[in-house]
Amino acid sequence: MGLSIGIVGLPNVGKSTIFNALTREQNAESANYPFCTIEPNKAVVPVPDARLQVLADIGKSAKILPATVDFVDIAGLVKGASQGEGLGNKFLTNIRETDAILQVVRCFDDQNVVHVDGSIDPVRDIEIIEAELIIADFQMMENRLGRVTKAARGDKAIAATLPTFEALVKHLGEGRMAYTFEGRNTDAGKIIFKESQFLTDKKVIYCCNVDEEGLLEDNDYVKAVQAYAENHGAEVVKICAKMEEDLNGMSDEERVEFLKEYGVNESGLDQIIHTGYRTLGLISYLTQGPKETRAWTIHVGDTAPKAAGVIHSDFERGFIRAQVIAYDDFVEHGGEAACREKGLLRTEGKEYVVKDGDVIEFLFNV
Repeated sequence: MGLSIGIVGLPNVGKSTIFNALTREQNAESANYPFCTIEPNKAVVPVPDARLQVLADIGKSAKILPATVDFVDIAGLVKGASQGEGLGNKFLTNIRETDAILQVVRCFDDQNVVHVDGSIDPVRDIEIIEAELIIADFQMMENRLGRVTKAARGDKAIAATLPTFEALVKHLGEGRMAYTFEGRNTDAGKIIFKESQFLTDKKVIYCCNVDEEGLLEDNDYVKAVQAYAENHGAEVVKICAKMEEDLNGMSDEERVEFLKEYGVNESGLDQIIHTGYRTLGLISYLTQGPKETRAWTIHVGDTAPKAAGVIHSDFERGFIRAQVIAYDDFVEHGGEAACREKGLLRTEGKEYVVKDGDVIEFLFNV
C-alpha cells in the first residue's frame, strides 16, 4: 500500500516545474506555454524517514527500503475540460486513480510568465478546476443512472439504492461536491461511493506556488487560498517552484543550509508528503533485520493483522501474534536483544492497534 498524489491545476501554473523539483528528476518537459505536458508523468518518490538509517545502523542492515509516494503530473485542465475543451477529459481518468489531489495555484505576479486566463486569481482558478471535477462526476453518474434504473426493475438490492443514486445525481447537478452529499453514510450511499471513485470525494491539498518573496511572508494570494481551504476543511502547502529547482543537485547538508536562509524547515517534497500522510490518516511501521530495514504504510487505527497484510496477504490470514518494540526504546537500548532483556518487547494479538514507528516482527501460520 502506498500513497498516490495527482498534481492538477490550470495550464502554466507551475505543475510540471514543481513535479520536476519534487522528484529531483527532469522527467516532465517544463515550458512557458500551456499544455507542455500531454501525457501524465509519473514518479515513485521515497518517503523521507530518518528513523530508517538509525535502525539500519543498529542492525547493520544490507539495505534500506523506505515507503514510497507515487506522484502523477496531470496535463493542465481548463474551463470546459469535462466537455472536451483543451486536452479534453481523458486526464480526469488519471485523477480518479490517485488517493489525493494536489491542486497547484499560482500565487505570484510575473509579467514574463503568461496565465491562461490573463490575470492572477488563485481562488478563481481553484473554483474552475473544482467545477470541472463536479461536472465530470455528474456526467459519470448521469450516464449510469439509466442502466441502474433498468437493472432495478429486476433486482431488489439495486432497487433499494436507486433513490439514493437519484439524489446524488441531483446533488452533483446542482454543482455540489460528492463529499458533501448527506446520504453518503447510508447503506446505499456506502455502496455507491465504494464503487464510484468520485473525483470530488478525494482529499485535496492546495499548493501555493509563490516567488521567493512570497516564501518569506504570506502575500494576499496565499491568504486567500488559506481562507478558502479553511472553509473547505483542506490543508495548504506553500512552495517556491523556482527555489525547489535550485535544490536539485545540492547535497543534503547544502540543502538544509539553503532552506534555513528562507526560514523553511522542510523542502517542498517533505511538506507535501507529510501533509498527504496527515490528510489521508497514514502512518508507517518499521521492520528491521540484517537483510533490510523497511517502512510500511498503513492507516491510523489499523490492527496488527491488517498491518501484517501490507507485507503479504498470507501474513494477515495466518496471523498469530506480533512482537512489538517502540522505536524510541529500540534506539535507546541498541536493538531487539537488549529490549527483550528489559521487558520492552511486547507480544500483541489481533486487537492491537499499530502505532507510528512501531518496530514489528510478525509470527504467522502459512
